[in-house]
Amino acid sequence: MNKTEVLRLFDKEMRLEITYPPLRREETEHLVRHVSPTPDDSGVVLFSRLSEENAEEVIKQELEYFSSLQQSFEWKLFDYDQPANLLERLKGHGFTVDEEEATLVLEVAQAEELRSLVIPPEIRQITDAAGIDDIMHLKEQIWGSANEELAARLKRDLAENPEQLLVYAAYSGDQAVSAAWMYLHENTSFGSLWGGSTLPDFRSKGYYTALVAVRVQAAQKRGYPLLMVDASPMSRPILEKKGFEFLAYSYPCFYEYK
Repeated sequence: MNKTEVLRLFDKEMRLEITYPPLRREETEHLVRHVSPTPDDSGVVLFSRLSEENAEEVIKQELEYFSSLQQSFEWKLFDYDQPANLLERLKGHGFTVDEEEATLVLEVAQAEELRSLVIPPEIRQITDAAGIDDIMHLKEQIWGSANEELAARLKRDLAENPEQLLVYAAYSGDQAVSAAWMYLHENTSFGSLWGGSTLPDFRSKGYYTALVAVRVQAAQKRGYPLLMVDASPMSRPILEKKGFEFLAYSYPCFYEYK
């Protein structure tokens, strides 16, 4: 993998030019933001081109802009974004920073093991709201609480964009015991992987690998050459053994409108 070229493509397609309906993409001289049409949902600053000289002023402008909309937002920061102390500047303005994530990328054409893996019959594609409810019940068992916002977003996207959102779950009888999903981003080279939760009693049975493989195979079938994932410290070594390569660290920085 030519990481320099992949990073250039990632910035262009997944940060600078991408759209996320129903969010409204807005580009200024210094950044690209995505704004929710309603204050109930949050926005995101996905790309920035700042310097030591203008960083403070641009950050203040974004805080004022989203406050005028009464909207919380995320500033998605990558470790190569400038200036080098941008993360500390955001913290100084009241942003809360979630756990560091490793952005990993896989070249689908090179993932021979995953492309050839026979998908076990326990893996099913989810195509309706009832299946999403099964997955939310699974996540509630693991994390102790339901994520109603995520459930609503997946149901909406599955109904409106079934070709762009592919959802899979491993079942034991009628119970979803492991689940993951993938967005295929229009007009880009990338699919993005999400989820990957498995009930404790069903771990080490190959479901996680099978859920990665079924998405790799779906991406190949639909002509997407690259897959990306924001990996936690737990999932990163597993994915790297499957051929994913490290691209950058990212930091989800959140500002809650009060």
